[in-house]
Amino acid sequence: MTSRVPVDYQLPAFPSLYNPVNDHVGGASYLYYKKDIWRFTLLWTLILYAGVFLAVVICAVLVQWRNWRIIWAVPLGYCITAGLEGLLAGSVVGLILGAVYEAGNVTMSTWTPFLWASINVLVVILSSFPMQGAI
Repeated sequence: MTSRVPVDYQLPAFPSLYNPVNDHVGGASYLYYKKDIWRFTLLWTLILYAGVFLAVVICAVLVQWRNWRIIWAVPLGYCITAGLEGLLAGSVVGLILGAVYEAGNVTMSTWTPFLWASINVLVVILSSFPMQGAI
């Protein structure tokens, strides 16, 4: 089996997103190694989790402003939760993606980690709603 990695390969700078519709020659960026795939997925997951949790913490602070003595704990708790959840979800998904793409000996577009990080965030958003059946 021949190596899929170009001889002059260099890790693209983060985020390295490109326009897939109007892609010109050499405009696309690809990831080849498991470590790079994991890193991009983890970074995108942490960034998107931070954005979503920041929006939620702003809403929580605005709603509970009258309890100003304890409201400072809400942003701290949400930051810790977002960091831990993002670290866990980004690492698991990134390592699985890296293993699958490396085993298949295929290249990964730099858009793929972004899309999987978005899926991680959507799962968190959907899991925040109560999903109970009517009994």
